[in-house]
Amino acid sequence: HRPLTNKQTRASLTLAFPPAGAQVDQSVFEELIRERLPELAEQVPDLSTLSSVSLSWFLTLFLSVLPFHSAVCVVDCFFFQGIKAIFKLGLAVLEANAAQLSACTDDGQALMILTSFLDRVGSEETPGAALCPPAEENSGSDTDIPAVGHINITVLINESLEKFRDLTVRQIERLRCLHRIQVLQAHEDTIKENALRLVTPDVSISPENMSDIYDLFKTEHFISLYWGDSSSAAAAEAAAWQYSDSGRSFVERQYRLDRPQFKSLYGLLAPWPAVSNQHTDTLANRTFTLLDQDHDNLVTFKEFSSWLDTLYCEELNEKIRLLYRLHIPPALTEHEEDSSLRSTLLSTNRPLYLNKEPSVLAGAEEAVKDYQEQLKQMLQDLTKEKKKDVDQPLPLMNQREFIQFCKTLYSMFHGDPEENELFQAIATVTSLVLQIGEASHHGQAKGSEVSGQEEAEAPECWREAGSLAAASEWTVSYAQILASLLTEQALVNFFEKPADLSVKIAEAKENQYQQRAGLLTLQQRTR
Repeated sequence: HRPLTNKQTRASLTLAFPPAGAQVDQSVFEELIRERLPELAEQVPDLSTLSSVSLSWFLTLFLSVLPFHSAVCVVDCFFFQGIKAIFKLGLAVLEANAAQLSACTDDGQALMILTSFLDRVGSEETPGAALCPPAEENSGSDTDIPAVGHINITVLINESLEKFRDLTVRQIERLRCLHRIQVLQAHEDTIKENALRLVTPDVSISPENMSDIYDLFKTEHFISLYWGDSSSAAAAEAAAWQYSDSGRSFVERQYRLDRPQFKSLYGLLAPWPAVSNQHTDTLANRTFTLLDQDHDNLVTFKEFSSWLDTLYCEELNEKIRLLYRLHIPPALTEHEEDSSLRSTLLSTNRPLYLNKEPSVLAGAEEAVKDYQEQLKQMLQDLTKEKKKDVDQPLPLMNQREFIQFCKTLYSMFHGDPEENELFQAIATVTSLVLQIGEASHHGQAKGSEVSGQEEAEAPECWREAGSLAAASEWTVSYAQILASLLTEQALVNFFEKPADLSVKIAEAKENQYQQRAGLLTLQQRTR
């Protein structure tokens, strides 16, 4: 068979052995230099350059830096003695060039010295590889130290085994254990920095809080992975890497949450309390569906951060927009059961109609235009530099969806110090929006109403179907709801009241593991 070139060999070995393991060996090698070559370590205080050069040695077992026939000898020695042979050979290479390396003035010069030395390492089978006296190639360089001449690979290996014979595999494994945690932690820190660098420019959350949110996000991933539903966690993990070519970067794919994991964090970080756990679970499900824009049943850290930024840092209109979107498709589906939350204001799921006189309905129609003008003025005052879908109209909300929207507001206000004022305000707004929707419905019905005689002659089932169709035509827009909410100062104060994300994060850190422990206890009792 035709032998592989150095580039092909290096590429294949890099895929076979993870770079993190080579980085651990790189740190171990740096410590061995200080221990076994103290004079070199004293002359070169910063050994990071030498350890960086050695990274390719451990990744490719010297196949990428030695002539092929010499590299084969190294591989044979590796198969016979294990990893300690590679460390011993690396130390021998540095010792052979210690004088030149000590006189180096920059990293590039050290790299050239080691590369030149390894290129001159030959074997007895290599033509012209016989031992030669030291070459005078660098006599005109900045140093008066002559370069090392050609050397036989067998001699180099024997010297390495003889001089460092007391270096054992047990010592190497002990050093690996010491440095593995540091290397992996540095790797995680790098991933975290890249993730925060990617997300931070798009949110208004402070860098300190973003760092804590990332830790909570990652911790939830690992809690569910090790102590949660193993099948669910495994499925999420497999799906995360199955779609690795979907255009997302490695940082975006590193940690992602499935629906149960997201619901757990939702309960810890959502700023508004709910009157019942069932309604909180319903909102968490809708939020997950809304954030899962690519429909892979996973939420990324960027999507999660954007959601929190809207809740804690955005203006009133963006918060209402988010709540509005949670109560229309795709977040709220036609097949989803209505919330069981009851209130005196919304005690029925039947279509709501206001028995108003035509003059009142006409006044409501005029109110629609007034509120639309008020909304335009409000948007001009509140629009920030970054506009999030302001120019994209949202779908209209039907009556069932509006009832669910009001139930959510009722749940959010429960337990607030201004609870009575808020309930009174939302009752007023609900009545106003119902008038607007009824006026809009009444206007649509004028153009399509049939004569009383034709309606009387129609079968009863047709008339019932017609009433349902009419109910489905009851719609209101996001602009109308927002303008109506702005008429009540109590509601404006509630949504503009700043929420302390730092306090919520601190509570989440304390309760994250306790929440998981409670779920595990409940699961054990049900078995």
